[in-house]
Amino acid sequence: MELLYFAAFAFVIGLLFGSFMNVCLSRWPAGESIVKPGSHCRSCGHVLRWWENIPLLSWIVLRGRCRKCKAVIGWRYPAVELFCGFLFSTGTYKIMSNQLPDWHGLHFIWISVFIKCVLLMYFLWTLIALLFLDAENFWLPDRLTIPGIIIGLFLTSGLLDSIFVFLLYREPFDLDRRDITKAFLSTFAAGGLVLLIRLLYYLVRKQEGMGLGDAKLMAMLGAWLGWQRTLLSFVLGIFLAAAFALVLLFRGNPDDGDDSTKPAWALKQLPFGSFLCIGALLSYFFGGKLIALYLSAVGF
Repeated sequence: MELLYFAAFAFVIGLLFGSFMNVCLSRWPAGESIVKPGSHCRSCGHVLRWWENIPLLSWIVLRGRCRKCKAVIGWRYPAVELFCGFLFSTGTYKIMSNQLPDWHGLHFIWISVFIKCVLLMYFLWTLIALLFLDAENFWLPDRLTIPGIIIGLFLTSGLLDSIFVFLLYREPFDLDRRDITKAFLSTFAAGGLVLLIRLLYYLVRKQEGMGLGDAKLMAMLGAWLGWQRTLLSFVLGIFLAAAFALVLLFRGNPDDGDDSTKPAWALKQLPFGSFLCIGALLSYFFGGKLIALYLSAVGF
C-alpha cells in the first residue's frame, strides 16, 4: 500500500513538472525567458489566474480554450502533463518495488532510493522534453543533453553510492573501476555510433544525415541505460522512424496532390531524436523483457 501512496505522490509531482515543461517547450525555441513574464495566453496575452493554471484540471474546466479570447489551447499541454505524471508514477513504483524490500530498513537505503527516484524523474523529464522539442522544432538542445550525460555518468559509475557511504559512515570511497569503465565506454560508444553513421552518410550522399544533437542524445542514453539498453533504444528508434516513414509514403506527398510516386516524401526530415526518446522509454521500462525475448528467439 505504501508503494501506491508514493506512486500517487509522484504522479502529482509529474503533473506539476509537466506544466513547467510546457512553459519550456513554448518559450525555449522562441528564445524567451521561462521565468518572466508569468503564465499567459500566447494569443491575447491574458495573464492566467492561479485557478487557470492548475495542471490538467484547468484545461478540462476551460474546455481547452482561453477564458478571455477563446483561442484553442493545444492538446500538447494536457498530454505532456499527463504523460509526465504517468511516467513519474510508474518509474517511482519501479524503483521502490525493486530496491526497497524493507520499509523499516536503514536510513541510508531510504536516502539513496529517494535520490535515485529524483534522478529518474529528471531523466524522464529530459527525455519527454527532448521528444517534443525535436518533434516540433527539430532541436535537441545542449542545455538538456550535456547535463544529462554528466548526471548519468555520476549515477551509473557508482559515485553517488560512494558519496552516501562516505557522508553517513565516513568510509573511504570504494569505486569499482569496472563500473566506471563500463559507464564511460557505454557513453562514448553510443555517441560514437551516431557520429560514425553520420560520417558514412556524408561520404555516400555528400550531405548531412543525423545531427550532432542525436549523437549527444545517444551519449546521454549510454550514460543512463548502459550499452545493451542503449542499443535496444537505437534499434527501436530506427523501427519506429521507419514505420512513420512508411505512413508518409502511403499517404503520399500532400504538397503535390495525390501523386505518391514523386520522391519528395523521401526528402522529408524526420525527428529521429523523438523516436530515439520513445525507444529509450520503452527500453527503460521493458528492456529486460525485450532483450530476454530476443535472446530466447535466437536460441541463447
